[in-house]
Amino acid sequence: MQNITRLSLMILFMAVASSCGDTTKKDGSLSDKKAQLEKLKTDKSKLDEKITALEKDIAKLDTSAAAQQKPKLVALTPIANQEFKHYLTLQGNVDNKSVSYITPTGQPGQIKAIYVKQGDKITKGQLVLKLDDAVAAQNVAAVKQQIGSVKAQLELAKSVYERQKNLWDQHIGTEVQLLQDKTNVETLENQLKTIQANVNAAQTQANQSNVYSNVNGIVDEVTAHVGETFNGNPLTGGYIRIVNNADLKVTVTIPENYAGKVNKGSKVEIEIPDVNKSFSSTISFISESIGANSRGFTAEAKAPSNLNLRPNQVAIVKILDYTVPSTVVINVNTLQTDEKGKFVLVAAKENGKLVARKREVVTGELSGDQIEIKNGLQPGDQLITEGYQSIYDGQLITTTEA
Repeated sequence: MQNITRLSLMILFMAVASSCGDTTKKDGSLSDKKAQLEKLKTDKSKLDEKITALEKDIAKLDTSAAAQQKPKLVALTPIANQEFKHYLTLQGNVDNKSVSYITPTGQPGQIKAIYVKQGDKITKGQLVLKLDDAVAAQNVAAVKQQIGSVKAQLELAKSVYERQKNLWDQHIGTEVQLLQDKTNVETLENQLKTIQANVNAAQTQANQSNVYSNVNGIVDEVTAHVGETFNGNPLTGGYIRIVNNADLKVTVTIPENYAGKVNKGSKVEIEIPDVNKSFSSTISFISESIGANSRGFTAEAKAPSNLNLRPNQVAIVKILDYTVPSTVVINVNTLQTDEKGKFVLVAAKENGKLVARKREVVTGELSGDQIEIKNGLQPGDQLITEGYQSIYDGQLITTTEA
């Protein structure tokens, strides 16, 4: 008995001395510290096993000690199958599916007036700005003057033709003269049609100085100014951007190693932390290519229009990439590890007493603080969920209900 106790103390002393010796070494790199930590954990696990074995031997040899052993107080949770879901959690952002830049229908021109400002609600067809139309107006006026001159010539030609026709009906004059007068009328009529077409074209060009919105939405940004040349291109000059917040989406970049797990139609849970709002959606679009810099692919999910979200808000995107209808799920904190692998402690009835028993398990996916157990636990098992840190395999335990 004394030899066993002495051996136990020697092992404990050696472990403490070894750990103290390690701390006297220089700090080293992060990898060195991690290696030291893993070594200490392994040493502790081996020491715990030896202590447990010695305690069992002592209990067998010293019946009085076993009789005096007090059970440890623990809490138990019965194991039951349940649905398990794993979510891939990423950060995305709210984006707008409908973004338009106002552009002139004709050639670029100098801005004469701007009729909207940032934040204004506008409708499709509403006048946004006006370009300088002085040259176009002069062209319209000049062409219209030609119409007046040709109309006067046409009226005179028609009058001459009517008179010549009356004379011809009275067998006075020549047929050649009549045909010449008729041709002159037809020529002037064609000329008038051409000029009227030119007037319409000039008027259309003049109307292009009025720039209208082609969508419904809100004026998101105005960088154009009166006096500047306006073409609507945000890359080359001032612009007016219109967004429609009734048509929003959430975009997220997914790492390429999840390409086989996330598909169009995958369910997502989305949170907008800044405004404390959340909603459910599905993946509506997945890009075909992997980004050269991001090493990921883009996915989109539609956002509802009744949450008053704004483009570029941060979104926490949780994509459902794994689900099991019925399996064993435990809190990850109850999972322990030794050199043999992962295990938990369960309660078992033996000889009328409640004892703790080590149960090796095979784990699956981890979701938050819940982990899937694929093998090692069955429904009905009593998992020790409180007090498991300070007990060992075979130790007497008790609960508040005992």
